[in-house]
Amino acid sequence: MKALILPALFALAVLPEASAQTSSYTNFIRQTILGTTPAVYWDASVASSGERLSPSALTIAGARYELWTVKSGTTPTSYLLDTAFVSAYSPTASVTIRTEDTRWTGAVPRTRADRPFSVDITVNGLLSGPTDPAASKSVRLLRHGQSYGTTNGENIDRSQATLLSQAIIDKNGKTTLDYAITSISGADRLKVRGEERFSVFTRNDDGSDDQQLVSRYLQIWPVASASISGVTAGQTIRFEAPKITISVNDLYPSSYTYTQIYKGPATLGKEGKVVSSAQLQIDQATPESRVWVSEDYDDLIDDDGQWTIEVITQTVFGTERLAHVTFNVNRTLRVNSMMSSSSGS
Repeated sequence: MKALILPALFALAVLPEASAQTSSYTNFIRQTILGTTPAVYWDASVASSGERLSPSALTIAGARYELWTVKSGTTPTSYLLDTAFVSAYSPTASVTIRTEDTRWTGAVPRTRADRPFSVDITVNGLLSGPTDPAASKSVRLLRHGQSYGTTNGENIDRSQATLLSQAIIDKNGKTTLDYAITSISGADRLKVRGEERFSVFTRNDDGSDDQQLVSRYLQIWPVASASISGVTAGQTIRFEAPKITISVNDLYPSSYTYTQIYKGPATLGKEGKVVSSAQLQIDQATPESRVWVSEDYDDLIDDDGQWTIEVITQTVFGTERLAHVTFNVNRTLRVNSMMSSSSGS
């Protein structure tokens, strides 16, 4: 069969770190020529943005394109950012994932384990004629989920993902799917971390493999938590305040977390004095955990009475209290004495 010559242009959308630190990343597009035995593929280096002409002609069977970026270092980390399939008669598809974290500009959208998200699947080019090939009449949508366990998903093997659902799309246009929370498995639903992947495939009836038209994935990060030790609820401090240890776990990648103290019982939304040694602001790609040991909060206690220490985190999802403890301070020294007088003769 005569090869069909078709220039294929691939738009790039790489990780933000790749743009900011180009010396630390290598970006390339891999084109796999289908319909050949063994499979033939070409790699083409690319910049952090722009377009590039396909390095090889497009055959009737089509070609699959993958966009990769590789972070250099002691242990190189590879990220598959995008995929596309092109053939002489295949439809086209796009997947857009929307979350509440609209501030994040990375190539991979993200959200938290307890938050909703939406997925838009747009399909164009589907045919319906009686003589049109089966692969041109419908596509298959697959939804996969995969836990990261206790890691951040570096070099994850996506072939081990769990198929959560699948559906057939046989009409052109946009389909929107809304999800209340992620379906990634985990004993503690608030602490799951991993990714959900949405992929659109062709449907072939000629014995050949279905081909992936597009794939996008969403990263899910756990809900933050914290604990305060060293002072207990209801404890009375009479002299110097004891050293306290504050542990914060799984802070959302873009967040400001701080410890504050104020006089009175625990009250949501109350503004106190910030403990300078126990605060952290981050804007990065993965969650963070820290342990703070603090003694300087004693300088903020200026009166006897009931006091509260609490840990607050601020994210795109709102302001939340992670932990608190209320104690008493009684440093007033009272001296009781009896005075008497005597006279002699």
